[in-house]
Amino acid sequence: MAQITAALVKELRESTGAGMMDCKAALNETNGEIEAAVDWLRKKGLSKAAKKSGRVAAEGLVAAIVDDGVGVVVEVNSETDFVARNDDFQKLVGNIAKVALETGAANAEELAGKAYPGGGTVADAITSGIATIGENLTLRRVAPLKVEGAVNRYVHTQIVDGLGKIAVIVALESKGDKEVLSTLARQIAMHVASANPLALDASGLDPATVEREKALLAEKNAGKPANVLEKIIDSGLKTYYKEVLLLDQVSNHPDHAGKTITQTLKEHEGKAGAPITLKGFVRYALGEGIEKETSDFAAEVAAAAKG
Repeated sequence: MAQITAALVKELRESTGAGMMDCKAALNETNGEIEAAVDWLRKKGLSKAAKKSGRVAAEGLVAAIVDDGVGVVVEVNSETDFVARNDDFQKLVGNIAKVALETGAANAEELAGKAYPGGGTVADAITSGIATIGENLTLRRVAPLKVEGAVNRYVHTQIVDGLGKIAVIVALESKGDKEVLSTLARQIAMHVASANPLALDASGLDPATVEREKALLAEKNAGKPANVLEKIIDSGLKTYYKEVLLLDQVSNHPDHAGKTITQTLKEHEGKAGAPITLKGFVRYALGEGIEKETSDFAAEVAAAAKG
């Protein structure tokens, strides 16, 4: 039987919005498995969240940079959050983002081998940064977007220009007015930062995610006639899509209140003077999905005192 710690209960509570005792019960029922506990709470109607967002567990910075229809998002991790305010680290991340934008590197491995300003490669610059800053640094990921139209960004909890804790880029394909497109792309990027959609549309969802949602709906409505159950699952999926698909989400930007992202795009076609297609988005939240080791500082001090 897994030990249900306070930290585990806290993590589940933060990801679902459910009560503390409900979270504890869910973890007990699922032997401490977080994902299974999320499902258990949802089946009981106790989870307020439609999905579990990635746990922010690593430090460092994410960067977003755009230029004339091209954009890129980069994540560089460090051991502590103090490093994010280090000028040398900020310069390193900013330069890596510029290299990514200029070279169109598709992944971290490719980017690591690209030439870095001043000599050597990006990988060499990171190695040098480790020696200078005194912490382990890691180039975790990079994602580019390129389109005939406009790409714009939004960086949340920005420390310096283009660097922060959440970075988003949005690409709009259109032959319309660039200023209108750029403004709209930024507004949608702000929405993405807050709403955290899983995909642009249903085709971008992992089939396993859809099957899991169907299974949850089926289990929640077990015992109902097959024809009724089919309609319930279909209706439930439509509701789920409105929650997790960007084009189906209702915009949370005040300028587009009450309109879905699809409706917002259509509305702006008149202002832009041409059709607009949302071709893609990238959202990086610092450290999402990385498990961070935790320690009991008081216990460490006590142990050191005994020694």
